Amino acid sequence: MAAQPPHDLNCLTIAELEKHAEQRMDKQTRDYYNEGADSGSTLLENSQAYSKYRIRPRVLRDISLIDTSCPLFGSKSPLPLGVAPTAMQCLAHPDGELATARACRHAEVVMGLSSFATTTLEEVAAASGDNPRVLQLYLFEEREHSRKLIQRAKASGYKAVFLTVDTPMLGRRNLEIRNQFKLPKPYKIANFTEDSDSAASKTVMDGASSDTDTPKRESKRGTSTPGHHDGRRRKPPAGPISFHSHAPNPTLCWERDIDWLRKECKPEMEVWVKGIATGEDALLAVHHRVDGIVVSNHGGRQLNGALATLDALPEVVDAVQGKIPVHVDGGIRHGTEIFKALALGADFVWIGRPVLWGLSYKGQEGVELCLRLLRDEFTLCMGLAGTVKVTEISKDYLAKIDKAGFVSRL
Repeated sequence: MAAQPPHDLNCLTIAELEKHAEQRMDKQTRDYYNEGADSGSTLLENSQAYSKYRIRPRVLRDISLIDTSCPLFGSKSPLPLGVAPTAMQCLAHPDGELATARACRHAEVVMGLSSFATTTLEEVAAASGDNPRVLQLYLFEEREHSRKLIQRAKASGYKAVFLTVDTPMLGRRNLEIRNQFKLPKPYKIANFTEDSDSAASKTVMDGASSDTDTPKRESKRGTSTPGHHDGRRRKPPAGPISFHSHAPNPTLCWERDIDWLRKECKPEMEVWVKGIATGEDALLAVHHRVDGIVVSNHGGRQLNGALATLDALPEVVDAVQGKIPVHVDGGIRHGTEIFKALALGADFVWIGRPVLWGLSYKGQEGVELCLRLLRDEFTLCMGLAGTVKVTEISKDYLAKIDKAGFVSRL
């Protein structure tokens, strides 16, 4: 086994990593990454939900050999942990998604890439080598845009498409509105430049360029408009692809779109749905033959007041009954929380903001630090709880504390 790198004495926890990132990010970037929808209560509850559970450790067990690996996409992952897709990582560090890909490759941790990345999916694939990767997908109303992206992902060896299903409309993010957030020069939404003119390649949120020197005639050509219903029929988004105009798709439905996506992706890539939060939708996912579920509320950025993902997890697990894998994201800040999520039935977890904090802190090295902290904490937790394999982690290892402080077995 390779020698462990020395501790970063300035950063020993994810909480400290967040503080370092706050000092390094500009206000626009910090607000964009860290904000939740409306009052941010769901964002906060994603993290707080873990504090309702305590671990019941077992002792006098031989834990001298701990195996943290688990199955993933027909292979094996050394950890039940992946890097969730997050947009526009060059805001956090100039190396952006490439630094994250290299860190994931070094740690052998699967990487999720956002459709709205600031690096092309081909460049990320090259930086990833043989390390597994998945593509997060917004299925656009004009299918040809999505079809081209899927074909590129298949050609670049992506293992799966994660269809985001919790964004038929965009949640209200007040700081984003107040800051009039736009992607600064020289960055661009890299995966859609072929569908855009020179002005639109600089856009991200609403089709308006951040380059104030753009000639008026070019800026007009680069304007994007969202889809709308004119009273008689639905008119799809127009103009170059931008997040606000094209990502939300209120026409998505199980019957039409999942079947279409399976035909486009199979057999090279699996089809997962990201944003499931109820047992009813979990059953529909199984019925429509998706390959897996990610219990997610978009990092608390969509419907404020929705269940925390950890609170939604048990009913999804119960509904699926082991027919397909169930993953979860949102609020994980420590290795013990990975353990708690697995104990409640998740097969795997994904982390988003902590990776962005690591990226801001020290680029690739910061992401590697983030993953190492969580890996070490999770491994330690497994051992101290008396488990040596991920498959041993179950509800038997948890107790729940109610608001009055009373403890109950699960």
